[in-house]
Amino acid sequence: APTGTIGLAMDCDTTGIEPDLALVKTKKLVGGGTMSIVNQTIPRALRRLGYSSDQVDDIVTYIDEHMSVIGAPHLAASHLAVFACSMGDNTIHYEGHVRMMAVVQPFVSGGISKTVNMPEDVTVDDVEALHMLAWELGLKSVAIYRDNCKLGQPLSTSKVSAPVGPVEIVERLSPQPVRQKMARTRRGRTFEFRVADCKGFATIGEYDNGQPGEIFLTVSKQGSTMAGVMDAFAKSVSYGLQYGVPLRAFVEAFTNMRFEPAGMTDDPDIRFASSIMDYLFRRLAIEYMTYDERAELGIFSVDERLQPTLPGVEEQVTVTHQGSDLAPDPKSVVHDGFAELAFAEPVRTSDAPMCMQCGVVMVRAGSCYVCTSCGNTSGCS
Repeated sequence: APTGTIGLAMDCDTTGIEPDLALVKTKKLVGGGTMSIVNQTIPRALRRLGYSSDQVDDIVTYIDEHMSVIGAPHLAASHLAVFACSMGDNTIHYEGHVRMMAVVQPFVSGGISKTVNMPEDVTVDDVEALHMLAWELGLKSVAIYRDNCKLGQPLSTSKVSAPVGPVEIVERLSPQPVRQKMARTRRGRTFEFRVADCKGFATIGEYDNGQPGEIFLTVSKQGSTMAGVMDAFAKSVSYGLQYGVPLRAFVEAFTNMRFEPAGMTDDPDIRFASSIMDYLFRRLAIEYMTYDERAELGIFSVDERLQPTLPGVEEQVTVTHQGSDLAPDPKSVVHDGFAELAFAEPVRTSDAPMCMQCGVVMVRAGSCYVCTSCGNTSGCS
């Protein structure tokens, strides 16, 4: 059960042996606004310590104004520890919470519903040491809370001047992106492409470091609507690149999109494209992304696909007993003179099309694709 809420409903200053969060707490209300909760045992404690009624009133007034007992008039320094709380400027060390729980744990059958309040400046090592201490002392459970680790914590030791809106929260969490505009004179490259019967041109503007910063698209056989859509798309991608969106994010989003026109291309590195967007961002990946990044996405140039050993496949050399130079059977591997069949699962790429004969996902074979079910190919296998 939420013991803090139950204790507040029962008008309790603390929940059992747990120390109070602060002498004056500010609680956020669900419907909006805040309320101040003052510890009602302060006057009684001061009277038990021998202070007069006037001194008690002065100390309580000081606490209400400054929300702290430090510096209160008439209060002896030896009595500060009596009014120590979980948070604030007069705190109980967070290890004290754990050690008090360890004293009570032998008399409790289950875990103790208690939050150990830690200050905002604690480190990861401090949190680790606290968990180790709880384990060494035999606690069945421990929960910690670092102050101000959440923007909307329900209880705090300071008043909130104004409610924090969603826009302010976003601004606090992440800095505002800054647009890195292109220079007035910049280098670029233009390449011509053809997907099925659709021909187009793409112009890429580059920064001084060679990275793309803008893109212009022109597609033949297009009407005014298609031209406007392509211009708007190119402008949105250009703004994203200039605001720091990685090119890989666009490649992951727009490759493998399927719509007409789709089919064979005139690019030797990308022989088949499922759409103009699929071809365009595969071309951009080959031009501007590293080999390791493209290997994760399954995008390779023709030279990389024709290398002796495919990426991720280790080349094996087997010496025959006859001493001949015959190439070993790739479907078998010789171990101690005995041939064992090695059935390798074909590597399936995410851009492979569906077989038009049987509907099975095809696998890459050179620059084209082949169906492992019926043997149908996409053209040149």
